[in-house]
Amino acid sequence: MKQTQRLDKILAHVGVGTRSELKRLAKEGAIYVNGVKVKDSGMQVNPDKDIITVNGEVVTYREFVYLMMNKPQGVVSATEDNRDRTVVDLLDDEYAPFEVFPVGRLDKDTEGFLLLTNDGKLAHNLLSPRKHVPKTYYAKVEWEVNEADREAFSHGVTLDDGYETLPGDLKILQTGNEVAGIPSEIELTIMEGKFHQVKRMFQAVGKQVIFLKRISMGPLGLDPALGLGQVRELSSDELTALRTANENQN
Repeated sequence: MKQTQRLDKILAHVGVGTRSELKRLAKEGAIYVNGVKVKDSGMQVNPDKDIITVNGEVVTYREFVYLMMNKPQGVVSATEDNRDRTVVDLLDDEYAPFEVFPVGRLDKDTEGFLLLTNDGKLAHNLLSPRKHVPKTYYAKVEWEVNEADREAFSHGVTLDDGYETLPGDLKILQTGNEVAGIPSEIELTIMEGKFHQVKRMFQAVGKQVIFLKRISMGPLGLDPALGLGQVRELSSDELTALRTANENQN
């Protein structure tokens, strides 16, 4: 970020108002920079050093936001959709000016960890196939998932379109029983994000996923305190861990 920017651009970015509204606020004497009343809302300021107040309240500037969401089923991982609610629709109005977007996607009927941000560079790196960012899912599968499946996944499987997946780490938490109507419960860690990949990997070994939830991405795990549809900002430690892991990936 360059050191100085237009004041009205900074205030618009954090949702204080439109440029025309900010021009009016300046005329009304509602905007101050370093204790001096602003006459021109287009003046250059340094948001990292200058103290900006509007109607007596200090404005804290930040360029990027990073959000963790526990995505519910029934909403799509997009910024807009003509038919369904999107994950962006679940956000509070305070995040609207930042124009955040989901990093990657979860299927409409999949729930769990989803990262949203307006940091395009970080998002690109997290989604880059060469970065091999691990993603872990919890799933219920009909019916019996066994050692043969774990072995197959450890070498990679062939999807319905002929694509050979990278090896996946399959952990069997509970072995299902078809007669008793009990599904298997598993955790699967993969390094890719192909369309419906987890479901298609199980289809490749003759099994069907009936419930799917992403529980982690890279070094970050889903906060158990987040209910379905709830969102919170990443902590400074989480953001540091995410950036560090991203920098260390091959």
